[in-house]
Order: sequence, then C-alpha cells, then structure tokens
Amino acid sequence: MSEPQISEQGALVLFSGGQDSTACLAWALERYARVETVGFDYGQRHAVELEARRAVRRRIAEAFPAWAARLGPDHELDLTAFGAIGETALTADRAIEVTERGLPSTFVPGRNLVFLTYAAALADRRGLKALVGGMCETDYSGYPDCRRDTLDAMQSALNLGMEQDFRIETPLMRLTKAQTWALAKALGGEALVAITVEDSHTCYLGDRTPHDWGKGCGACPACELRARGWAEWTAAGQAALAS
Repeated sequence: MSEPQISEQGALVLFSGGQDSTACLAWALERYARVETVGFDYGQRHAVELEARRAVRRRIAEAFPAWAARLGPDHELDLTAFGAIGETALTADRAIEVTERGLPSTFVPGRNLVFLTYAAALADRRGLKALVGGMCETDYSGYPDCRRDTLDAMQSALNLGMEQDFRIETPLMRLTKAQTWALAKALGGEALVAITVEDSHTCYLGDRTPHDWGKGCGACPACELRARGWAEWTAAGQAALAS
C-alpha cells in the first residue's frame, strides 16, 4: 500500500469509540497533519462508549507516536435534549425490533444530520475542513442518514449555510465489516486490531462481556454485525495462509 499524501488541512473525526470510528480515526491520522475528534452524549443507553472513546484515543496515542503528533484535542458535546426527543431503543428502555415504518427501533431520527451540524460548527471554529464519519451503506442497520446521497445533500447544505467548503469523508461507505477489520490491520497492524478488540465499544446495550471480536452482549444487531465481520475476516485470513 502506497503512503498517502499528508494534507495540511485539518480533519474532525466524528468519534464514538466504536469499531467504525476507530478505523476512521486511524484513516484520518494517516492523511491529515492535524486531527481532532468530537463525541456526542445524546442520552444513549450504551453511554459506556463515551468511556471507550477516551481509552481508544489514549491507546492509539501510546502505540503510534507519529499519529500522536497529529492528534489534537477531543471535544464532547451534550446533546441529551436531542436524544430525548426520539424515544428510540438507543435512548430508552424499549425492545430492539423493526418498527411499522420498516426501520429498526434503534434508528434515532436525524442523528447523523444533527451530529454533522454540530461537528461543522465546531470545525468552522477550529479551522478544520474535513468531517470524517463511519457511515456505511454496505453493513448498516437500515438507517437512511447513513446513505451517501443523504451525506452529499448535507454537505451541500452545510457549505451553503456556513459559506464553507467542508468535505464529508466516509472511508467505510462501501466496506463490509470484514473489510473494516482488514482496513484496521492495514493501517495499524496487529496493534490497532488489538485496540479495536479490547477498547472500542459497539454493543447497543452497553454490555462489556469479552469475545474474540471485542466486548458486547453478542446478541444485539451491532454485536451480530461486528462478530460476523470478524468471523469473515479471520476465515479469509486462514484461507489465504492455507493456499
């Protein structure tokens, strides 16, 4: 893999502390001379991710000195009032299921749109041009605000409304979860894979039961996606070794 050219324009990573945003943080640190992170407390049931994101940042800085030199401040924003509006399975004690609209009950209406609006306002103040997010159309839970068309429209709206030239970067948009594991390995080797397994958090229920693919309940949709991606990635690696 050729070394990417380092951009002097800064990046702001929407960083939840999950598998996807951990890969996105590493991706941005490979490409931008200055990278900051932003996380959101929106009253999520899995608020343990707020602790996980701090642990992931700390371990990445310790394990990768070159990246540590580019890693700027972290920002955590309080969006609990927004999270209370939706009363979804991510913010209230209700079952994780498909609703009458055909969407999962974990869908928080407008979440990525709100996140990006706040991130863009922060990026404007911090002089950062790239907004990096882990949105993905390939392995996702049916969230309409993860679609690239949605993000293209949002990018246009932000640039028009703020007289800016932001770019919403989505490095995982066309990747499966197995390919996201492979990307982590390509970017940071076994060290980044280990950080992702040991410290990142994906489980919707906030469970931290250890598994070979990471920590979680093992049964919610987020855990199932992550575990299946791990299984596919490790199986592909074993097949490559055997050939």
